Amino acid sequence: MPLNIPNLLSLFRIAAAPFLLLAGWLKMPTLFFVLFALMLLSDALDGFIARLLGQTSELGARLDSYGDISTYLSTALAAWWLWPELLRAEFAYIVAAIAVYILPAFFSLLKFGELASYHTWITKVSAVLMSAGVILLLGFEEPLLFHIAVYFLVIEMLENIAITLILPKNQSNIHSIWHAWKRRHG
Repeated sequence: MPLNIPNLLSLFRIAAAPFLLLAGWLKMPTLFFVLFALMLLSDALDGFIARLLGQTSELGARLDSYGDISTYLSTALAAWWLWPELLRAEFAYIVAAIAVYILPAFFSLLKFGELASYHTWITKVSAVLMSAGVILLLGFEEPLLFHIAVYFLVIEMLENIAITLILPKNQSNIHSIWHAWKRRHG
């Protein structure tokens, strides 16, 4: 595995996930927010640096996706341990977000036998909205942006499922449904 900067940033998110869980379990919200911020920063930088340095790869795309999964799952569980009442109040939105996040993965596994790493433009916008929404929700108990982000995830889910249905084989870094259609039809 090439140990370049983008891949190391993705691996950081995977390695940081247990520590984020530990921060939640030990009721350490400051450590939680520091780790969460570093994980979000590494997510924002890995793809940018990979393109800047010409270090994009299938492996990098997969590591980024695994880093995202590690971040999302550990954040949800650690937040539950830190703010159970707040998360109970937002339970319907949290369950919806998890379901909407899992459904495209399910389609990808069914069709290709592996997870997709499309990294669409809408996924990038969705990640920014969700990250900011989670920070506002957990840090300030303000749920509006989190709610908007969940609705935006539905659009992302529909596009990702459509891309899976369009593509004959799994491919990474498909910017939009239009790009998937274009790749399929040459």
